[in-house]
Amino acid sequence: MRIVVQEAPFDFGAEAEAFASGRSDLGAVVTFTGIVRDTGDAARDRMEIERYPGMTEKALTKIAEEAQTRWSLGDVLVIHRFGPLTPGEKIMMVATASRHRKDAFEAAEYLMDYLKSRAPFWKKEFSGEATEWVAARDEDEDALKRW
Repeated sequence: MRIVVQEAPFDFGAEAEAFASGRSDLGAVVTFTGIVRDTGDAARDRMEIERYPGMTEKALTKIAEEAQTRWSLGDVLVIHRFGPLTPGEKIMMVATASRHRKDAFEAAEYLMDYLKSRAPFWKKEFSGEATEWVAARDEDEDALKRW
């Protein structure tokens, strides 16, 4: 298991290749990458993601360990960025590996739902002179209820 919280961009291809490389014991690797959207309705200049050092890594480690307990996983990777980000930049990556695809897919989806609604990150959007904290959305909360 590897949990990374960083400001710098990451190379999705290199991370996915390193995660899957040499996994002859596991039959499935699932990856997901979140990207900053251009909302189109208000010219979003950038997004800024804040985190509380130490607490964030601990919370992500705990949820990754819970995923490993709930599903038969051989490995888990979570990368999440903080700091200023612009539309088109990668925010996060989740990768799960298991013997069978069902566990890898379900665990990846579980981790993504957690990261979207419960992980200790705070997002602020900047549009020209205006700034706005991003509030939790009902559909993100609803997604967690199935787990």
